[in-house]
Amino acid sequence: MRKTIKVVDLDCANCAQKMEDAIRKINGVQEVTVSFMAQKITLTADDARYDEIVKEMVKVCKRVEPDCKLMV
Repeated sequence: MRKTIKVVDLDCANCAQKMEDAIRKINGVQEVTVSFMAQKITLTADDARYDEIVKEMVKVCKRVEPDCKLMV
């Protein structure tokens, strides 16, 4: 499944890269792109575990950038 998720209050490109690297390590993630300029995450992941992956992705992003919010 491929989905685009809006990100609110992502402060810098470095944080976006850290989020992308961390999300890529989640089991079931096939492809991910975090765009600081567009303030969005494009995620392609396993359909069977998609909801679990999104929940884990939210936790990972909060660790990197506590103030940002994902509009899932």
